[in-house]
Amino acid sequence: MSSAPATEGPLVVGVDSSTQSTKVLVVDAATGLVVARGQAPHTVTSGALRESDPEQWWSALGEALRQCGAAAHEAAAVSIAGQQHGLVTLDDRGRPVRPALLWNDVRSAPQAKRLVEQLGGAKAWADRVGSVPGASFTVTKWAWLVEQEPASARATTAVRLPHDYLTQRLTGSGTTDRSDVSGTGWWSSATEGYDEDILALVGLDPAALPRVAHPGEVVGTVRDGGELPFSKGTLVAPGAGDNAAAALGLGLRPGTPVLSLGTSGTVFAVSEHRTADPSGTVAGFADAKGSWLPLACTLNCTLAVDRVATLLGLDRDAVQPDGSVTLLPFLDGERTPDLPHASGLLHGLRHDTSPGQILQAAYDGAVHALLGALDAVLGDTADRSQPILLIGGGARGTAWQQTVRRLSGRPVQIPEARELVALGAAAQAAGLLTGEDPAAVARRWDTARGQVLDATERDEATLSRITEVLCDAVSLLDRDS
Repeated sequence: MSSAPATEGPLVVGVDSSTQSTKVLVVDAATGLVVARGQAPHTVTSGALRESDPEQWWSALGEALRQCGAAAHEAAAVSIAGQQHGLVTLDDRGRPVRPALLWNDVRSAPQAKRLVEQLGGAKAWADRVGSVPGASFTVTKWAWLVEQEPASARATTAVRLPHDYLTQRLTGSGTTDRSDVSGTGWWSSATEGYDEDILALVGLDPAALPRVAHPGEVVGTVRDGGELPFSKGTLVAPGAGDNAAAALGLGLRPGTPVLSLGTSGTVFAVSEHRTADPSGTVAGFADAKGSWLPLACTLNCTLAVDRVATLLGLDRDAVQPDGSVTLLPFLDGERTPDLPHASGLLHGLRHDTSPGQILQAAYDGAVHALLGALDAVLGDTADRSQPILLIGGGARGTAWQQTVRRLSGRPVQIPEARELVALGAAAQAAGLLTGEDPAAVARRWDTARGQVLDATERDEATLSRITEVLCDAVSLLDRDS
C-alpha cells in the first residue's frame, strides 16, 4: 500500500450526501490537498415515487469513511452537505417513520398549488419565504403526508432535512443551517426564522423542527459511539444544502454564474441581496455564510438526456448538429418551467432526422431551460462576458460543454476540482479550525481553477424554436393524466 501524501495542516472531512450516493473527502485544511476519498451508493425508488431510506444514507456514510482509512480517524472537523428539500420524518426514538420523500418526488403538486392560494398567492409566499413553493419543497411534502398518510404524520415527532438527519446522528442534537432550511418553505427569509403561520397552515409543531445554527458555529462533537471511524470530540460544522456547499467549494464571489449539471440541473449565483421572485422561477435561498443564493432548478438534466441516448442506442456524446427537431426532455415532470405533470415531447420529426440529431435536441432542450433560468437568476444587468462556471457530473461531457457554449454565447470555465459539494463542506469544516470564511478557504485552495472555453456566437435560431414549441405545448404538457 502506498503511503498517504504529506500534509501541512490538520485534516478535515467534507461529505456530500446526494440523491444517488454519499461521497467523502478527507482534505488537508492548509493546502486543500485531498488525501483520501470514498463513495457508497444509495437506492432510490423509480417511477412516480422518489423515496430513499435515511438509514441507508448513514450506512453509506460509514462505508465511504471506511474507504478513507486512517485519514478519517485523524480528522479534526467534519461537515455534511446534502440534497435539499427531502422530508425526513423521525419517531420518538429518532428512527425514520417512513422512507424520505426526496426533492424530485412531485406527488405533492396539488398541495403546492393549494398552499400558494391559502397564504394569499405567489407574491405573499415570495415576500415572506423568498420563494414560491412547488412540489419539490418540503412544506408541500409534509402537507401531502398529512393528507395521504395521516398515521405516519401522527407518528412523527421530529422533521429533518437529509443533511440534518446525518448531522444529528453524529452529534445527538437536532440542528440545521440557513442554506438548507431556506428550501423548506416554512423558514422566512424576511425574518430569518420559522414562519409560525405557515407551520400552522400545514399542522406542523415548531418543536418538531431543528435549531438553525449560525454560520461558523460548532454545532457539536462526534459522539463516542464507535459506529463511524472518527475520533471522539471531532468538531462538527453546521453543514449546508448541496448547492450552497458547492458555492463554498468554488469560493464564489457575488455575481459569478454557476451552472450545475447533475441529476437535476441547477443555476445559481451568490448575491448580497435577498431575492423574492413572485413568478416562482427563482428560489430566494440563503447561502451558508450570511448572504443569499438565488437559484433555479430543473428536474431533468443528465439522467434524462442519458435516457434518450439509451433509447436511441447511442453513446452520450454521439450528437449530430444542424437538425430541426425539438425535444423537451421533461421525463420526470418539470420544475422550471413549472410543469409537474409533464412528460417528454418530441416535435418536428422528419424522414431525414438522424438519431444523433434527436440526441442533440435533448441536450438543447435541457440547456434551454437552464439558460432561461440563469437569466432570471442574474437579472438584466448581468455581465454576459463573464464565464459560466460549469460543474456537476455532466460538466466534463463534450456534448454538454459545447451545447452550453452555443446556446449561451458566453465563455465556459470547467473547474478541475471534482466533488465541489464535498469540497465546500470540507472548507466549512476547515473554517471551524482556522476562523476563516469558508469561501476564502476555497479560494486559497484555488478550487475554481480550470480550462476556459471561449465564447461562440449564440444560436438564437435554436433558442427561439424551442421557446415557440414550449409555448405552444404548455396546455398539452400541463395535463394531470
